Amino acid sequence: MQFTIAEVAEQTGLTAHTLRYYERAGLLDPPERDWQGHRRYSEQDVRMLRLLTRLRATGMSIAGMRHYAQLCRVGPATFDERRALLEEHRRQVLRRMAELRDDLALIEYKIDAYYAASAQAEDAPAAMVGLAEPDLARP
Repeated sequence: MQFTIAEVAEQTGLTAHTLRYYERAGLLDPPERDWQGHRRYSEQDVRMLRLLTRLRATGMSIAGMRHYAQLCRVGPATFDERRALLEEHRRQVLRRMAELRDDLALIEYKIDAYYAASAQAEDAPAAMVGLAEPDLARP
């Protein structure tokens, strides 16, 4: 089955402009063209775009995505290298998730402190001056 650029944009959440950019950036092989010259994407293209979208959303650089796509083009001989690349990316994502949990804990603490201060005093900012913050220092 083949898809138009509009159909792929709808399926992946990417814009037509982004799809063309991914092609120019070497993230995706140029798709086939119909007799009018319009792009026709394969199911494999759509699967790759979904993965690339997730990699980008989790912070992988365009260069990293390009490297991964190039490895995919080579074939099964690069399975170990692809796995290693994804394992390193997973470590980075998990590290970022831990940082976000710490950030969220501080935000939740501040929200709770404002509730407590509001309940105790009309002048909430003055009542919060002496409140200690949790120890959320990053290593």
